Order: sequence, then structure tokens, then C-alpha cells
Amino acid sequence: MHSRIGIFLSPVHETGQDPHLAIQRDLDLVELADRLNFDEAWFGEHHTLGWGLVGAPETLIAAASQRTRQIRLAHGVVPLSGHHPFHVASRAVHLHHLSQGRYILGVGPGVPFDAPMFGLDGATQRRRLDEALPSLLELVNGEGVVDQKTDWYELRNARLQLPRFGPDPIEVALATSGTSVTSPRLIGRYGLSMTSFALPFALMTPGAPDHIGLAQQWKYAEEAAEEFGRTLDRDRWRIALPVHVAETRKQAFDEVREGYDRWLFEYFGKAAGRDVQPPGVPREQLLEARVEAGGALVGSVDDVVAGIRKMQEATGGFGTLLVYAADWTTYENTDRSLELLARHVAPRINGAADRPREAVDRAIAARSSR
Repeated sequence: MHSRIGIFLSPVHETGQDPHLAIQRDLDLVELADRLNFDEAWFGEHHTLGWGLVGAPETLIAAASQRTRQIRLAHGVVPLSGHHPFHVASRAVHLHHLSQGRYILGVGPGVPFDAPMFGLDGATQRRRLDEALPSLLELVNGEGVVDQKTDWYELRNARLQLPRFGPDPIEVALATSGTSVTSPRLIGRYGLSMTSFALPFALMTPGAPDHIGLAQQWKYAEEAAEEFGRTLDRDRWRIALPVHVAETRKQAFDEVREGYDRWLFEYFGKAAGRDVQPPGVPREQLLEARVEAGGALVGSVDDVVAGIRKMQEATGGFGTLLVYAADWTTYENTDRSLELLARHVAPRINGAADRPREAVDRAIAARSSR
């Protein structure tokens, strides 16, 4: 049964630790998520700022494909502005084979933090995404050949030699964040899946309309889909944000408070240079402010279930919650949080707990009617 929960590994790790062990930890987390029946595991690509250690996520996806059984494995995401679309397509099809059809190709324009190192700016990243996307889709899932010439790559009578693992197309998802209209419109134009990052919304002041912003992303995509004669499926909409569950609300906040503070001020503040201190909010209350604004789910099982249901209602419904793994606490606490999500949160979200509970009710009703 689908859990409707996945894990998103940016992955970010605090500096000062062994990078090799950090990468091994990421693979261990995916193995745990697979055993716990999580639906998906996503791997990001980052090249700067020190915390994001994985610059070649396809290598981790390949490794994870051999260490897991049922979980789907996804790029989260390939920055098309920095990769030749033919090579992206070739790697995607090979990963589709290695995972026996469990691979998802996630794409996007590129991380703004990385752009200067490659001599790019945001506008160029967006333009390259627009140019490469249709050719990539044809190479991955089409049957024709591609001819295209741009100022950064050329394709002549191009077609992959290796077919997909099976007859079904490889799922392609496009990342969205912030208030951008461009990515949602591309999703609608090509009928792609949508992966929304609630993370940027969550850095705003308390009470910021995070869920309203997410709902607006879907609206933009639907409008474009109607314009281009496409249909979109809300079950293929993922929303990624930090989640931590413990036995009680107080315990959950206590477990992640210090790690959250370091992640916010050392990573986003110091390394990325963002203003992370909203006016009027004491530093010791920033975690509560984030949760209140809808930028994270932290608390007991009941708290997190209520938070997911609130998001579903506010957005009009989405398919999968991607748990952004942020290294806010110890490995043991993180593992316990994932287990609570799998054993007690997911069944209340996907309906798996309904039948056993209904069976109890029927047994009680049958005895009372005798």
C-alpha cells in the first residue's frame, strides 16, 4: 500500500564531519525508508555552500537502486542549465534499468547559489531550461530523433541507443518554489509532474500564506495545461518540507531546536547570505514561527496528521509529502521520527488504518445486537 510519504535528501549536512560518512548516512536513510514502505526518495544536486555535499546524485541513485526493494528513486533535481540534455536523457534511461522502472527524472533550472560558479545568472538558467526541456522529453520518452542548435549545445539526428526499461514512459517532474509562474506553466504545457518546495516560503514572517502560495502554483499549472490541451494529476504533485515527529509535541521541538537554529543561521544565513531573522520574532521562537507559518511539521503524531490534513485542504489536495531531511537532530531521533511517520502517521493519511478499526466497530456492534 502506498504510504503517500517520501523522503527528500537535499542532502545537507553540517560542516565539520566526515563527508564520506555523511554520504553513507544518506544511503542508510534510503534503506530505512524502503523498509518502512516510504513511496519515494529524492536526491538533490549542489555544488557550493559546503553543506550540500552531493554533486552527482545519479551515483547515489544507482547505489540505492541495488540496496532497496520497492521505493522509487528520484533526481531532485537535475539542473538542466548545466547539463547537456542528451547526457541527462542517457543517464535517466540507465537509471530506469538499474532501478527496474523505479526511477523518476526530476528537473529544474538550477540552484541560484551555484549559478555564479558556472558563469550563469537566473535569467540564463531559466532560458536554458526552456530550450532543453522539450528535447529532453523527446529523447527520454519519444520515438523520434532530435535536431536542435543553441548557443550552448547542439543535437544532430539524436536518439538514444538504449530503450527504457519497460513500455511505460519515465515520469518527469519539474521543481517549483517561491512565487514563480514560469515553472508551473511549463508543467502544464508539457503535462509533467510537479514537485513544490515549501522551504522558501517558510523563511518568511509568521502567518505568511505558505499553503496559499502552493495552491497558486497548482492553479498556474492547471491554467497552462488547459491552454495546451494537457491534463494534470494531483496524485503526481509532491510537496517537500521539513518534518519531525516524536512521542509528544514538547519532545519533538526539544529534539530539533538546536539543529534547526544551526541550519537556519549557519547554512541559510552565513553560507547562503540570506536574511533569516524576521522582524519581531525572538531567535528562540523561530522554530515555532516556522511551524505556525506552515513551513515545517514538528510535533506528535496527532500534530503532524493534523498538519498534513490542513495542507491537503488548503492546497486542494496533493499526492505525496516529501520529508526534507535536514540533519536537525541525532540519527537516532531522525530514524525514530521516520518510523513514527510510517507506522502511525501514514496509515491515518492513506486510510490503511481504517479497516482494522472498522472491524473492531463491527465486532462491538454485532455483540450488542445479540
